[in-house]
Amino acid sequence: MSFLFYIFSALALVGGIGVVVSRNPVSAAFSMIVSFLGLAALFIQLDAFLVGTLQILVYAGAIMVLFLFIIMLLDVREEEKRRRPIINMIGAGGVVLAFVALVITVLSRGEIGKATLPPLTVTEGPGTSDVHRIGELLFSQYWFPVQVVGVLLLVATVGVVVLSKKELK
Repeated sequence: MSFLFYIFSALALVGGIGVVVSRNPVSAAFSMIVSFLGLAALFIQLDAFLVGTLQILVYAGAIMVLFLFIIMLLDVREEEKRRRPIINMIGAGGVVLAFVALVITVLSRGEIGKATLPPLTVTEGPGTSDVHRIGELLFSQYWFPVQVVGVLLLVATVGVVVLSKKELK
């Protein structure tokens, strides 16, 4: 089981690195899909089947299709290669090393890095499924953020259509 965890987490990390490194926006979007698939597999390994399935359907499916539609509608070209000063590369490497050292320090000093998770217990009965719990949270406690995200996606889509409209002469 841990072997699969390392494979899927490496898949998610490689996809994330591909998003950051890629100069072509379409390639970056496809790298993000790979990252989403790795995350979905990790969720499924944690027995969160609904969240894993939603990760694939909503993010890797609908959202990324929307992103690719927007990228192709705007006709974004590949970014030009430009020189990067060596001081910027050294600074970026220093920040990465400092972050890795910070994470290692926090995990080694705290009890959370040494503790093992308790086994999952599945309780049967009405109202205990993932779907019911997530639906109850989304429509009771988190209804406003869900509505805000919907409005933001609508505004972004309308903005892209307006930006991509050709001006008549």
